[in-house]
Amino acid sequence: MAQVTAAMVKELRERTNAGMMDCKKALLAADADMEKAIDWLREKGLAQAAKKASRVAAEGVVAQFISPCGCTGVIVEVNCETDFVAKTEQFQNFANSVAKHIAKADPKDVDDLMNQKYVDDESKTISDMVSDATVAIGEKISVRRFARYKTEGVVSSYIHMGGKVGVLVEVCTDEKGKENEAVKQFAHDLALQIAAAKPEAVRREEVDSEKLEKEREIQRAKAIESGKPEKIVDRIVDGQIEKYYKEVCLLDQAFVKDPDKDIKAYMAEVAKAAGVPVDVVRFARFERGEGIEKRKDDLAAEIAAMTKA
Repeated sequence: MAQVTAAMVKELRERTNAGMMDCKKALLAADADMEKAIDWLREKGLAQAAKKASRVAAEGVVAQFISPCGCTGVIVEVNCETDFVAKTEQFQNFANSVAKHIAKADPKDVDDLMNQKYVDDESKTISDMVSDATVAIGEKISVRRFARYKTEGVVSSYIHMGGKVGVLVEVCTDEKGKENEAVKQFAHDLALQIAAAKPEAVRREEVDSEKLEKEREIQRAKAIESGKPEKIVDRIVDGQIEKYYKEVCLLDQAFVKDPDKDIKAYMAEVAKAAGVPVDVVRFARFERGEGIEKRKDDLAAEIAAMTKA
């Protein structure tokens, strides 16, 4: 029997997008003949994923996983092609499995994730699982991005509208605070706040300097255009920047559950009542499909092109 090399397995995977283990099985079954191996995969229905690789996957879900200890949290965006598939139990279970794996295996990035062996079945990599899911579900499936926080404090997540938006937030506190219900509620309320109010940073010093400068330029131009005297333009701009901070900084935002106070004041209340230190460390907010250009089907154009052909 001819020897099956790693390079051959890699080539077959690139040509078919089938799982690594399936490619190896195909090459063994075909006595290392590449074309016969491709035929073998097609016969088994395992090369179907290749046909779907160029499709646009802009639907899907943001899934989450929080470890039993509450010290590790994950959100991950897993995409498919249609909202119908995104709502199926099979797809959602797959996304939840990926989130659980990330929490346990701690990949550095998506590329590292795809090459890792699945924690619950080391005979497959995550890449193999994606290929298997693509074949089983019948649509292109992809893992786009994830955030994983491990903390000595409290981590909380929130999934909105069945996976359209996902939030992960880390709150710093001490050992006593980790068990305090008010602190846990604060972390949960923060996740809700972030989902609803879309902050861009936790605090002012974390705001992107280029965006801040651009906002200053816009507000200055507006003030001058409106005919305001030059001597008060700077004060007007400073006032508008204060409003800008209240829009984009989490700690400066009005609390959605009680707009009469901001998040910083709410945090101070919780810390005082619980008798523990409380601070916000970081957050991630994923909105399904954001930034992905969705395919726009033009039936009339397609029919016209077919008629012309």
